[in-house]
Amino acid sequence: MLAAALAFLGGLLIGSFLNVCIYRWPRDLSVVRPRSFCPACDHPVAWYDNLPLLSYALLGGRCRHCGQAISLRYPVVELLTAALLFMVVFSYGPTLAAVKWGLFNALLVGLIFSDLEERILPDELTVGGLVAGFLLAVVVPSEPGFVALLMPADWGRTWQSVGEALLGAVLSAGLLWLVGTLYLKVRGREGLGFGDVKMVAMIGAFLGLEGTLLTVVLGSVVGSVLGLVYIFAMRKQASTYELPFGTFLGSAALVVALLRDPILSAFHRLGG
Repeated sequence: MLAAALAFLGGLLIGSFLNVCIYRWPRDLSVVRPRSFCPACDHPVAWYDNLPLLSYALLGGRCRHCGQAISLRYPVVELLTAALLFMVVFSYGPTLAAVKWGLFNALLVGLIFSDLEERILPDELTVGGLVAGFLLAVVVPSEPGFVALLMPADWGRTWQSVGEALLGAVLSAGLLWLVGTLYLKVRGREGLGFGDVKMVAMIGAFLGLEGTLLTVVLGSVVGSVLGLVYIFAMRKQASTYELPFGTFLGSAALVVALLRDPILSAFHRLGG
């Protein structure tokens, strides 16, 4: 429990850094310099006004200098990242597996809110996460899924883990790219951005093929339902409004990463 509590505190700091990435990377700004500043008045934020959760509460959600409201996204990202890291360490303990899934969750949080705000999925998170997923497939081997049908068991668990990551990344991203290409040819407009394809590849490197396909299905269904409700409630133009598909994908991936076994068991039971 102590390790999980420390992970929660560390998650607050990671969430604070993610907020910087969410704001700056879509705008092609450095996350190192300049120091944190108010987006409304550009005034530098003092260290005592930059404490995760606490500063937002003490400031009443407003900039100390210009009085403009601070986005609720800041405490939400900090609290969500901390809660996810707490759950990961509580489940796996202070292990490399906790590092792997804690990193995966942090990447997803960054992508969820970046796409929600700017409709951009930064390469630093997608491509960087893809590389990290492959490396961690070696260090923290995952259970083989579909790759067990293609790769001999005597190759060992590490190679099977790498194969599963490769299969999940390439095949799932390729299928999504094909769907997007066909949609473009049929409808004459882009339905999926290449950022979504790279994000699915990153998810595949962590979750493997079965988990990623489940993520895409879950994200597509939930995204379609919530998206249509929002479009009609806000009276948006359905033919032109751009839904943040990456946000739905990321949310679905979080659910699958946390509840993969019971979800897959339920699907298997339904399938007979």
